[in-house]
Amino acid sequence: MKFTHFNEEGRAHMVEVGEKKDTKRVAVAYGRIRMKEETIDMIKAGLIEKGDVLSVAQIGGIMASKKTSELIPMCHNIFISGSDIRFNILKDSIEIEGEVRTVGKTGVEMEALTAVSIAALTIYDMCKAVDKDMVIEDIKLLKKTGGKSGDYIRKEE
Repeated sequence: MKFTHFNEEGRAHMVEVGEKKDTKRVAVAYGRIRMKEETIDMIKAGLIEKGDVLSVAQIGGIMASKKTSELIPMCHNIFISGSDIRFNILKDSIEIEGEVRTVGKTGVEMEALTAVSIAALTIYDMCKAVDKDMVIEDIKLLKKTGGKSGDYIRKEE
């Protein structure tokens, strides 16, 4: 019986991180969900039938950061030492910022991006009864620190 390593043929494989040193790592991601002004007003007033939209979205985003390896193939299961979701409510959109922290052998960029994505999807789910025209957009990594590749900060566009 001959076993072939997937990576020898250019196929998918999980990157080996066992020899890497543990370092403090932080990643911050961003996303936005656009919606009708009336929907924003309903969120602010607590009039969305499913409940407190931003509290539920914050919990959903934090939970998602902890489940990233179950959702993204080849993503390592890592210890999350901290995760937070913050919101900025504008006239016709809600900006979402997710920050994830760890001390480990691999970064938390995917965890931060997943947290923002799920927070936005949670907002969509909670508000879809009143606004089906919502648009989730502009999900991106803002910065990451730690690790062999060093720090990254997105330049303003």
